[in-house]
Parts: sequence; structure tokens; C-alpha cells
Amino acid sequence: MKSCRFCKNELKTEFVNLGMQPPSNAYIKPENDHKMENFFPLITYVCENCKLVQTVDFNSCEDLFTNDYAYFSSYSNTWLEHAKKYVDMISEKLSLNNDSQVIEIASNDGYLLQYFNEKSIPSLGIEPCRSVASVAIAKGVNTMVEFFGEEMAAKLPKADLILGNNVLAHVPDINDFMAGVQIALKPDGVVTFEFPHLLNLMNFVQFDTIYHEHYSYFSLIFIKKLFAAHGLDVFDVEQLPTHGGSLRIYGCNKGTRPISINVENLLNDEKDLNNIETYVAFSNKVKGIKRNILELLIDIKNQGKSIVSYGAAAKGNTLFNYCGIGKDFIDYAVDLTPYKQNQLLPGVHIEIKNPDEILKTKPDYILITPWNFKEEIIGKLQYTRDWGCKFIIAIPKTEIIN
Repeated sequence: MKSCRFCKNELKTEFVNLGMQPPSNAYIKPENDHKMENFFPLITYVCENCKLVQTVDFNSCEDLFTNDYAYFSSYSNTWLEHAKKYVDMISEKLSLNNDSQVIEIASNDGYLLQYFNEKSIPSLGIEPCRSVASVAIAKGVNTMVEFFGEEMAAKLPKADLILGNNVLAHVPDINDFMAGVQIALKPDGVVTFEFPHLLNLMNFVQFDTIYHEHYSYFSLIFIKKLFAAHGLDVFDVEQLPTHGGSLRIYGCNKGTRPISINVENLLNDEKDLNNIETYVAFSNKVKGIKRNILELLIDIKNQGKSIVSYGAAAKGNTLFNYCGIGKDFIDYAVDLTPYKQNQLLPGVHIEIKNPDEILKTKPDYILITPWNFKEEIIGKLQYTRDWGCKFIIAIPKTEIIN
């Protein structure tokens, strides 16, 4: 029996089935091009009881978040700007100073905590992947290389602020995780989490944000239940443009802060997510996107045109593997992250190169897979207009940008 990772209710209702897929960040070394890869079913269900959308577990977080994990947050200027703006805002809002304690869970390469360092506000990063944690440590960000949970939280200093950006979805045991948050939080402390909003995922058919590393997909309806189960209130919420539409929720120990009207307003916006039929309808929208992108790529290739992919992002790997987009469509991919360059995309084995390759080969089309950064990427690629290159976006609708 498949059971909900939060309430243990039996999972019966399928949300979307994206077929057999490799782990999205399991990049392949060229010498292993012809070796067998691990593929796992990428199937999501919605719990009819608590409304948590979740994957079915086929591999452990230790297998997914390895010491050679290749996602480095600091390679996006847009994300760095977002992090700095958050640090400025929350420092003022909570009157943080050099007597305060900040803890970031999944602190990656120090992309955010570096800005607390600049303000001389004591901070600690918790990051299980040594590849990215070592970069943070090298830049002077205090970092523990461990997975966060209830047992680990007992070793930590009590925090005025606990934050986590795009980490909740990566947690297989969310009850253990939230128990740890409650333990590490000061009585009058605040917790903020950011995560892609399930309502946007569904409204804009962002199925490519579903992959094995993302165990759960959140609405405020569910988050409120999760926090309440661990003695916490959600006292405010903001809607953000990041990652195709995210939520930033503010939490506190139960009864310690007034609840903002923003919480009630957003719950009202989500009212259709209380109906199981809303979730069931999503799968057909995903199939439509698949047909549209394949029709477009087939038409372009039949004209003898060349296509490359910008961004070796996890969301692109989900898109390519689900749609069967391989080397017969995409000449190569490029990515700014040196750690990914000269490797192959998982599953489809498209070669990843330095973005400088674009100027050498002058492709006719560039398919941008990290569509959440499309403005930044198109800005960087303005020079491709010199030879008439066009951009392709697959999500939320398949389109060509001239």
C-alpha cells in the first residue's frame, strides 16, 4: 500500500505519471555514455485526506543528494539579487543584529548567508552535499555538512530566524523535518520557507518542476496543516514571481503572533484545491504540452534547422525524458556551471558545453529549459540576434520568441 508521507492515508488518486526517468541531477560522464543508468517511475499522487501532492519513493535522499551534487545557486544573478533583497528585508523586519542567530536549511553554496555575513549577523548553514557546502565554507559561510532533522536539530543553537528556500519539497520525511524546525526555533523566533506554489504548477502546467528530488508539491492548504501538526502557526504569506510563482510563508510558535489577512485571502484563492477532481484533470494538460513541443521540434528539424538547449537544469531533464527529446532534436546543451560542463544530460545523453559554444556554432534556435530565468537568459544571449537565432519556450505554453 502506498501511504501519504504526512498523514499516512492510503494514496489512491494519481496526479500525473511522467514515466520512467533517471534522477534529474545524475549527470553522466562521457566515458560512461554506453553504461546502464538507473531509471525510476516518476509518478505523483494526491492524498485525498490532507491534499498533499507527492511522489512515490523509489530511491533515498542519500542517493539523490550526493557529495557530487551539481546544483550551485550562485550561478544565477537573478537568484542572488532575490537572496540579497530577502536578507535586507528580514533583517529589518525582525531587527536582527550581532546578538541574533540565523539558521538556513539547505544553504547550498552560501548564496544567501553571505549577505548575513556582510551585516555581521551570526548565521549557520545546514547543507548535506559536500560539493556545494565546500564552496560556502571557502567563502567564509559557517556550514555543517549534514541532513537536517529532529535528531540533528537538538545539536543546534536556538534560532531567531530559520529559513529554507526550495528545501521543503526535497524532504522525504516532512514530519521529522518540521519537528526539527520546532526544536531549533526560539520561543519568539520566526521561520520562513519559500517553495513553488502548487496552484501555479497546475494553472500553468509546470510539470517539468516534478522530479525525483522533489518529494512534495505544496499549497497553503497543506502547509497550514503541516505547521499546525508541529505546534506552529502560518502567520503571513507572500506570493513571489520566483520559479514560475512561489510562496514565502512566515511561521512562528503557536499563538505568538497575529495572523495576517493574507493567509485567509490566499486560502480563498486555493479553494478549488479542496476538490479532488481539480487534481485529476491535470494529467491531460501535461499530455497536451508534450504533443505541442514535439510537433514544433519536428517541424523545425524537418526544415533542416539546428536547435541547442540553454540550461542543464533539472526541469529540462524532466521535460526531455518525458517527451523523448534527445540528440535527434538537440545538438548540445550549454550551462554556466563548470561542474556540469563536459558531462551528459541524464537519460537523453545530450552533451553539456560552455555557453561560448553558441557563438561558434550559431544555432537557428535555442530552447530555454529554465524558463523561470528566461528574461535573464535572453538578455545574455542578445548577440544571437546577429544571425537571426530564435528562442523556444515549452512551459507554460509552447512558443517561439523572435
